[in-house]
Amino acid sequence: MFSIIIPVYNRPQEIDELLNSLLFQDYKNNFEIVIVEDGSTKTCKEIVKIYREKLKITYLFKENSGPGQARNFGMQRANGNYFIILDSDVILPKSYLSIIENALKNNFTELFAAPDKTHHSFTAIQKAINYAMTSFFTTGGLRNNKGKQNFQLRSFNMGMSKKAFELSKGFAKQNIGEDIDLSFRIDQLALSKQYINKAFVYHKRRTNWLRFYKQTYNFGSTRPVLNKTHKNSAKLTYWFPSVFVIGLFLSVISLLFGFTLLYIFYTLYFLLIFMHSLIKNKNVKVALLSVQATFIQFLGYGFGFVKSQFKLNILKKTKEETFSKMFS
Repeated sequence: MFSIIIPVYNRPQEIDELLNSLLFQDYKNNFEIVIVEDGSTKTCKEIVKIYREKLKITYLFKENSGPGQARNFGMQRANGNYFIILDSDVILPKSYLSIIENALKNNFTELFAAPDKTHHSFTAIQKAINYAMTSFFTTGGLRNNKGKQNFQLRSFNMGMSKKAFELSKGFAKQNIGEDIDLSFRIDQLALSKQYINKAFVYHKRRTNWLRFYKQTYNFGSTRPVLNKTHKNSAKLTYWFPSVFVIGLFLSVISLLFGFTLLYIFYTLYFLLIFMHSLIKNKNVKVALLSVQATFIQFLGYGFGFVKSQFKLNILKKTKEETFSKMFS
């Protein structure tokens, strides 16, 4: 039986939308939903009551400890033998559970990951952010792997067997990058995994530019810390956003001195982003915002990455001192 694990922190409206989408699944077998309220001051308890007559829901409350530990808390108390882990800000297509069951029947693996998409009801900024996070021309398509074996688990849409949870002991005690840390540990355990491309969720992501910048800054800051923990995980490509942003500022400065080559390169790149997003989203506003989202993503990630590298490798600070948010 599937146990759907959903940590939530001060987001009752999101839980309402997610539970509503679970209500209309075409899946015929039994499944349970385990909602873990992670120390919220604005709880979703009343929302859960509305759905309890039609869905099998276990509602748990615990002191705030971060999403990773909330997921562990839920899995430890779940009744199923396979856990589907979702973030509270996703909405499920009606065939989501059926697709996962069929994929596991045809090729059982201890873990799976799956992608995210935008829903037609999302705002233009949300669609632009989704483009920046998933496009081949921005992230190399790393978040939507389409069956590749070198993917990393993402906690907004993934699954793991009870066996995998017990062997890996679930998510580590850190608040950011806990899913990537789990991916590295899963690979070390050599547990089977697959990417179920059709089991996508509609993912709302951030709703404004400041939140998106903070999110990408945290991603960039986290990566060197994870590289320190997992010695063989560092890749040269992780430097790309930092180099990109430095090059962009140099292109503007060089233009003042009459050197245009670098500036032309960046102009063509952002034009490519605009055109590709326009073709994909069929919306001029979203395409323009995709250019802005791409810049903010590189800026946030690049700055966070360089700052974290400097603290770790130049100032020789500990992981906890380098990025205290991760371990608070």
